[in-house]
Amino acid sequence: MIRVLLVEEADLVRGALAALLAREKDIEVVPASPEHSQTVVQALSYRPDVVVIDIDGDEDRALGTSQELATRLPECRTLLVVGSATPEYLRRALARRVAGLIGRNSPCDILPQGVRRVAAGERFIDPALAVLALSSEENPLTGRELEVLRLAADGTPTGEIADRLSLSVGTVRNHLNAVSRKAGARNRIDAIRIARESGWL
Repeated sequence: MIRVLLVEEADLVRGALAALLAREKDIEVVPASPEHSQTVVQALSYRPDVVVIDIDGDEDRALGTSQELATRLPECRTLLVVGSATPEYLRRALARRVAGLIGRNSPCDILPQGVRRVAAGERFIDPALAVLALSSEENPLTGRELEVLRLAADGTPTGEIADRLSLSVGTVRNHLNAVSRKAGARNRIDAIRIARESGWL
């Protein structure tokens, strides 16, 4: 029997996922977790074989949780449910020891299939998600441009970005202009939107 811990904050979605997995004779859903912050604690308590995490916008938190689970509970495998993915995000996820990724809009049978595959020690990437990632544009931004853009996306003023990164204000502005140019954006706000939608941030 494969023991699965579900991490999903929306009650309705969590219930639907639990019901979907409960139909499978070889899968048991342990008490589901509504709170991402409690994932590791609950996993250490229930010792599931697979933790299914619905990212729902907070990709960095999910990747951090996956890495912590891999360190503290190495026999447990993590399967992420994501809306979309870029090649860069797939690389980041695999580097953080995520065992599998499935798309939120995939057919229902993909979830139990992914659970079984990762529980067996395999890596599983939803084929539709892989195609979507391969068809998306590569991140054209440099590491420094990404640093500047992340701070700008958090609402950090230009002067403070310069101080925190030990740059001049002019250099920060040059980086933001370069980001806008590479993203084909009208302004900084548009560049942040495009970067988020493209999975660069």
